[in-house]
Amino acid sequence: ELHLRGVSPDWDTVFAGRRPGRVELPTYAFQRAPYWLEDGAAPTADVTSAGLTPAGHPLLGAVVVLADSDGLLLTGRLSARTHPWLTDHAVGGRALLPGTAFLELALEAGARVGCPRVEEFTLEAPLVLPEHGGTVLRLTVGAPDPQGHRPLSLHSRPDTPADGDFDDEWTRHAEGVLAPDGAAATEADGMMPWPPPGAEPLDLDGLYDRFAAGGFAYGPAFQGLHTAWRRGDELFAQAVLPAPDADRFGLHPALLDAALHATGVPGAPGADAHPEGRLPFSWNGVTLHATGAGAIRVRLAPAGPDAVTLAVSDATGAPVATVDALVLRPAGTLALGADPAPQGSRHQDLYA
Repeated sequence: ELHLRGVSPDWDTVFAGRRPGRVELPTYAFQRAPYWLEDGAAPTADVTSAGLTPAGHPLLGAVVVLADSDGLLLTGRLSARTHPWLTDHAVGGRALLPGTAFLELALEAGARVGCPRVEEFTLEAPLVLPEHGGTVLRLTVGAPDPQGHRPLSLHSRPDTPADGDFDDEWTRHAEGVLAPDGAAATEADGMMPWPPPGAEPLDLDGLYDRFAAGGFAYGPAFQGLHTAWRRGDELFAQAVLPAPDADRFGLHPALLDAALHATGVPGAPGADAHPEGRLPFSWNGVTLHATGAGAIRVRLAPAGPDAVTLAVSDATGAPVATVDALVLRPAGTLALGADPAPQGSRHQDLYA
């Protein structure tokens, strides 16, 4: 540390009695090479060499414009090695792709086809991340109808081995509709006063311990809920993203998910009626107004049985996103099923 800060130590004194003497440096350049295999966690393949377009999104790998229709296909691969932060979202001992990540994928797909509004997006089956190997994603956007709306669906299946065995069937996890700008877009409410006038703070002490006892194991990446308030039937939450990569997402899934944890705080509307916890089931009327927020403020208000509206702003109060209705369902209604990629049934990464 001293040497790095400009001090010149007496090395003979520093190493006295530890080594027989100084060793001259080699006269050639250091040509170091790793002995172990390189970690393949970060995808480095050049998809352009396969005739594809890089997606430029952390959850996606490539984009394909369909030749025989005005549709789009987005592909990706998720695993505990390439996306370790996703394992911090576990329910019932299984790592689940959060509902907020489904929304992020839908928003990304819509932005690429001129339909930035997610009119509706319903989760049909949970996406369980395997402990070993990975999961392949297929996000399909169909051709527009006369009003400009496009169908959207999300499928997955375990990694396909190199021998080309395609026996595994695709699982459809979600489907919905994307809409263009002019399709009944919800206007942002403008600057949100903070803290909310007249709201009472909620106690967050021991919140994540209570979640864990109920089967919701949220790791550090998803423990971003900072403060929460209640004002009648309204709920207010402030969340901060622990990771520094918010600018790579439209709205980081871990950040929005952390804000939604406020719905499970004792004293929050509906929390006592659902002590087992709730997860996002369907998104309706979602519009993204700004991207890359690292901290958000969220106002939640009732929008029907088990549904809330969301107004999301950044740390300055500027609008980030609006949601007409988010339907939440108890986690006990999820059928997690068996591991989609049991050990031995598929090719696994070496010592994954």
